[in-house]
Amino acid sequence: MKISIYTLTSQLHDEQAVTAGTRQFLTSLGIDYDLRGADFSDYGQSILSLIYVRTGGTEGIFRRLMPQIRTADQPVLLLTSGTSNSLAASMEILSFLRQHEMGGEILHGQPSYIVRRIGELQQLAQARRLLRGCRLGVIGRPSDWLISSDADYDEVKRRLGIELVDIALEEVTRAIGATPIDGGREGAMRIYEALKGVVDEYQLQGFTLRCFDLLASLRNTGCLALARLNSEGLVAGCEGDVPAMLSMMVVRSLFGISGFQANPARIDSETGEILLAHCTIPLDMVERYELDTHFESGIGVGIRGYMPSGPVTLFKVSGDLSRLFAAEGQLLRCEARPNLCRTQAIVQLDNPADARLLLTRPIGNHHILLPGRQSRLLSEMIEKYVDSECHEGD
Repeated sequence: MKISIYTLTSQLHDEQAVTAGTRQFLTSLGIDYDLRGADFSDYGQSILSLIYVRTGGTEGIFRRLMPQIRTADQPVLLLTSGTSNSLAASMEILSFLRQHEMGGEILHGQPSYIVRRIGELQQLAQARRLLRGCRLGVIGRPSDWLISSDADYDEVKRRLGIELVDIALEEVTRAIGATPIDGGREGAMRIYEALKGVVDEYQLQGFTLRCFDLLASLRNTGCLALARLNSEGLVAGCEGDVPAMLSMMVVRSLFGISGFQANPARIDSETGEILLAHCTIPLDMVERYELDTHFESGIGVGIRGYMPSGPVTLFKVSGDLSRLFAAEGQLLRCEARPNLCRTQAIVQLDNPADARLLLTRPIGNHHILLPGRQSRLLSEMIEKYVDSECHEGD
């Protein structure tokens, strides 16, 4: 998708020379762009809009354009080659933006850095666009023990554009019907089909399920259903945990991948080693898996998944989007201890201080594990919503 590039140019500079320099600079970046010039009438309508500050002496021009630029409701991205005093002008403009409580950034440096940063900004902009108009279901209330894991529906809608839809758990049991189901794989697959029906009926991009109630009503679990639905591109969370679902949706929109919702079962605050466990995991995250029973109840179907070792990120955002946790580390191995939820991952966090945060300022119990070192982009994705003093990933 093309980037729209708008230009700021002082009349004191030779237009022919500036145009030649513009062509040379943009060619060096090798990006796909649409040069809009000095016409800002459609500014902000493309997935990513850059303002190329071509010369100095353009600060007053920018100030006159400020009302139009402000309506775009996106960070102001100032591109500069550093010639003709363009960097100095960009710094003055960015300072002006900060004074007016607007976000912005100067794209300046080696072409390789600028290109890489533009790619990241495109990724962030696309993710935010995907979240706008997204519908996520809360099927049943959060489980009774999740006393801090609700969400501010209005704030989620206002800030991320996500609509949270309350759905009665009876929608699932009614879809299955009055006939008792077996406690094995066949019954688990009927729960899967019922959940797919609810997703289609309510036009959802994801949901969180008060799954433990199914143990009493259906003598089975949602573990296999959630594992499959996540691997099919939906967000499917456990226990009615809304902040965990939102965290998984952020991961899905930004990277197009699933996240593993899990409980920290053991934390070593001195070494930074954490044991994470849960009875379901997206099937697209594992090298192999085994079917077992659900750990706490001993009935139904649970998933014991084995993820590949390598770099990972542990992530969580609060239900009002005011706090986040994002920490990087290494997945060392997966285990199969009999006294824990079936999927078990041993993670070594890079910074033991991040492990201590989980013991002093946790955001609920569930956290989301995803492959790769992604804390910076995850933090940037929602940093404008987060109080600086509550920014857990620092």
